[in-house]
Amino acid sequence: MGVRSAFLFVILLLIAALAALNWGTLSAPVPVSLGFMTISAPLGLMMLALTIALGVFFLVYVLYLHSSVLLDAKRHNKEMQVQRDLADKAEASRFTELRNFLEVQENRHMAQNAERHASLLTRLGQVESVVRQRSEQSDNTVAAHIGQLEDRIERRPLPTDIDPRV
Repeated sequence: MGVRSAFLFVILLLIAALAALNWGTLSAPVPVSLGFMTISAPLGLMMLALTIALGVFFLVYVLYLHSSVLLDAKRHNKEMQVQRDLADKAEASRFTELRNFLEVQENRHMAQNAERHASLLTRLGQVESVVRQRSEQSDNTVAAHIGQLEDRIERRPLPTDIDPRV
């Protein structure tokens, strides 16, 4: 029980105790002016009835305010849930968009790598053919030089007598 509820309960008990202790005085008929006429009625009971009516009115008013606050809170929660759902969908679409962007980037990089790889293989093939061509030219040049040396050696006259002075 909250402090306010306890305070109201104590006041209610005090009013009930005061009415019970003074019931004779509250129920004694006295002349009461209603503004346009005067009647003989128990003024204490009339005041007690008006206090109870005022209490019931405030209780109904508090219940009305409480229910309207609850309805507003429920409506607000629904709106917040809708906004959360929209935010989740937007976040999901951003993640999907990011995934698609990353896939496009990955595909582009893979294509670039494939082009570079193909270019590198082509270049290596060209270098290999140039090296093979140069190697064949070197082999042919060395073979030609060896052939020339063999020809020179074969054409040279053999010395028949060896001069010791030389």
